[in-house]
Amino acid sequence: MSYLSDSYVEETRFGFWFLRSHTWQHHVLRVAINDLRGLFSAAPPSNPVLLDAGCGQGKSFQYLRQAFAPQRLIGVDADPQSLDLSAEEAARQGMAVELIGSDCATLAVPDASVDLLFCHQTFHHLVEQEKALAEFYRVLKPGGYLMFAESTEAYIDTWVIRWLFRHPMHVQKSAAQYLAMIRDQGFQFEDRNVSYPYLWWSRAKDFGLLERWGLRRPKPFGEREETLVNVVARKPLEGATG
Repeated sequence: MSYLSDSYVEETRFGFWFLRSHTWQHHVLRVAINDLRGLFSAAPPSNPVLLDAGCGQGKSFQYLRQAFAPQRLIGVDADPQSLDLSAEEAARQGMAVELIGSDCATLAVPDASVDLLFCHQTFHHLVEQEKALAEFYRVLKPGGYLMFAESTEAYIDTWVIRWLFRHPMHVQKSAAQYLAMIRDQGFQFEDRNVSYPYLWWSRAKDFGLLERWGLRRPKPFGEREETLVNVVARKPLEGATG
């Protein structure tokens, strides 16, 4: 049974292969999860229920276990082949992971049942982004956290990424636009809960080679167009305002 729908753009063959690569696991997933772990203002919930929205092939599972020690881990993905590979990855890691076939705009998860929701490099594939974000808000418990890590339009809309991967270009956003959308949904965060990694792989024009060869110095924050944005945003406690 296929869970793919018009709300999600399926990855290319190259993209599907890349999501299994060492580069993806070590230089993208691991780095993002460690960065998100450092963006919490307080200690994350202990023994959390953690939902990986767009879990792909399950390569995040081991890093999420290391960073957050969830007592229950749920993986959601729209692609049945990816879910099969996630099941294999969970077995390889000796982990119990509940896998659900669903797109992010219609999560088959109860209201207020999740402590931490991890969404990494998934949003730029989604057409119904506002619906997905509303679903994230719905399934999180009051006081629960959204851990959001995403590439911006400045990266997605480059010739090499458009050539190698497939994305719905009309919904791509800047870092500021993603943050505004998250805040408009009702999530709360401060500047200290946000980071703008400027990593070599996120600069598709030259992949940071000119800087590595000493031919160019990277522009400082505030003078460059951000290619990545990470944020830890909290769903307010019931009755909380501001």
